[in-house]
Amino acid sequence: MPTHPVVSRSDWLAARQALLAEEKAMSAARDALAAKRRALPWVEVTTAYSFDTPSGTKPLIDLFAGRGQLFVYHFMLAPSWNEGCKNCSCLADHFGGMLPHLAARDVTLTAVSRAPLATIDAFKARMGWTFPWVSSAGTTFNFDFNVSFAPDTAGQGSYNYAPRSGSMEELPGASVFARDEQGRVFHTYSTYARGLDQLLGMYNVLDLMPKGRDEAGLPYPMSWIKHHDKY
Repeated sequence: MPTHPVVSRSDWLAARQALLAEEKAMSAARDALAAKRRALPWVEVTTAYSFDTPSGTKPLIDLFAGRGQLFVYHFMLAPSWNEGCKNCSCLADHFGGMLPHLAARDVTLTAVSRAPLATIDAFKARMGWTFPWVSSAGTTFNFDFNVSFAPDTAGQGSYNYAPRSGSMEELPGASVFARDEQGRVFHTYSTYARGLDQLLGMYNVLDLMPKGRDEAGLPYPMSWIKHHDKY
């Protein structure tokens, strides 16, 4: 545990109030940024994507489940893998409790991976998850949204709106879609890498703790994370 000065309650309160002013400024900046995010222009999705689901093959619009907004988490689970990425799994551990609240705000959440549906279902059952998770196997969906890459294309393409480095065939991301009354689907937003931090409630708690994320001496952030059944 790091060493900290120990002060009187009144001195602590003064320091806390000074920090509160900065926290309020950050909250206001975050609200302003969210407004700019919502104001982004949209792109109509014209590719006829299809997904393998537990109730059969469905087009993208059916993943909305009758709602007007769709949140897709691009879960790293390649066709040859038998379990999902541990970091994606940590993030997905947060999804279950969100579902009824998101539905109340006209949002459907689903995960999408390139692995066969049987692989997805087996891993989902192992983890005890209940959120929707479908397979985009045989489609270009993951490639078009810059989260999957052919194995022989190291350093090619883009990720997080910049030239891609490395050779990983799967990378994490999230995409947002909207639909209109005419049945048109629009891509409104995607985020990758550290942009996904906001989905990790675990990190929000750690950021409040005396030791913080405590990752400075690790090979890379999140290297300590395991599948929740492996701790």
